[in-house]
Amino acid sequence: MSEKQKILIVDDDENIAELIALYLTKECFETKIAGDGEEAIRQYREYKPDLILLDLMLPGIDGYEVCREIRRASQTPIIMLSAKGEVFDKVLGLELGADDYMMKPFDSKELVARVRAVLRRSAAAGEKKPEEEAGEETGDFVGYPDLTINQSNYSVTLRGKQVDMPPKELELFYFLASHPNQVFTREQLLDHIWGYEYIGDTRTVDVHIKRLREKIKNHEQWGLATVWGVGYKFVAKTKPVGRKRK
Repeated sequence: MSEKQKILIVDDDENIAELIALYLTKECFETKIAGDGEEAIRQYREYKPDLILLDLMLPGIDGYEVCREIRRASQTPIIMLSAKGEVFDKVLGLELGADDYMMKPFDSKELVARVRAVLRRSAAAGEKKPEEEAGEETGDFVGYPDLTINQSNYSVTLRGKQVDMPPKELELFYFLASHPNQVFTREQLLDHIWGYEYIGDTRTVDVHIKRLREKIKNHEQWGLATVWGVGYKFVAKTKPVGRKRK
């Protein structure tokens, strides 16, 4: 029997935290609750959760700082939680490395669905098949000189080294690289990668492009380019190699 996946719930409202724990326990997750930022960081180190549900407005150390501290050490998935009416900068959350965010109050089924989706992406990012360990790419991937982006196992290899990258960042990079020299507007990228609910929040795309550029410097054969007043494109001097699922 497989071990239950562990969720750390960080919220100073005990009633909300216990309600979330109840939802997740019914779905066969193991849960632990932390009531403030300092306890969250301590429990993260001791409990070693598979995912963190992180409220922003916490006594002492707030959710942004907790996210920043955890990201210094690992890529453990984080879903940020914020109550309607609170000041919540989604872009800042994404810049700090959050994988998703939800506004309170939320539907229990949506919460569970988001948790499962983020965990699936995280698991895919960590999986390696024997042939991949041997250096053979499998699944959906696109490759250029010194670069391979694999969307099946959520991995990016640059000059033979793995580059850590959150799921949405990788999906955006893969999409652009799969359509070399084609310009996409921010709205088109939001629609393709994030879906209809994010339409209008074009800063989300800019944040992810900025983070990609920090990790992936342009190559003499390829690179990310801004088309001013329009959007972004992946510039390539060579045709890509790869395989996409039909």
